[in-house]
Amino acid sequence: MQGKHFSITDPKGVNTVIYQINKTEKEFLKEYPKYTVERLEHTEELVGDMSRKTFYVDNMEEKEKPIVILSFAKDKVVINNGIIEEDKIKISKKPMPYKFDTIYSEEETEYRDVMYTPNLKRPISIIDPETTEEIKPKLYFDEKTNEVKGKCKLKPYKSYFVFEIREENNKFNLVGGSPNITD
Repeated sequence: MQGKHFSITDPKGVNTVIYQINKTEKEFLKEYPKYTVERLEHTEELVGDMSRKTFYVDNMEEKEKPIVILSFAKDKVVINNGIIEEDKIKISKKPMPYKFDTIYSEEETEYRDVMYTPNLKRPISIIDPETTEEIKPKLYFDEKTNEVKGKCKLKPYKSYFVFEIREENNKFNLVGGSPNITD
């Protein structure tokens, strides 16, 4: 891949994923969220008990690209922020541990009406903390609102981590946790 790349090392039992934060173009701001996230592609190699991951950033149109680093462990996720610059990466000194709760349901559930941006990147992401894979939605067209939306199937007896980027005081802020599902 072309563009920037950087590596991190995960200890055993930790799995890190990284998202770059994209600003929505001005012409779409009335209908779509100001920020969306895009998961960075990576390669992985085992080094003893540790996993070395190299992440790739190919869209460096701006001088700086903010990122969110999510490191999943058994029952928590550590959230960290960073900025990729032209020749270096800066990561905040104090990560934020976040303990998430289990959604208890005895039946399969759907998380409904997930909004999409013009490039079909969601403002929210639902992640399975065991595999760190995103729960991919099934797209559908809502004729009442004339919008493309999505439904994500969530399994019973399982926890999920959900986050989105919101603007507060002219800065982006990560809002995370487990989805509140009442079906």
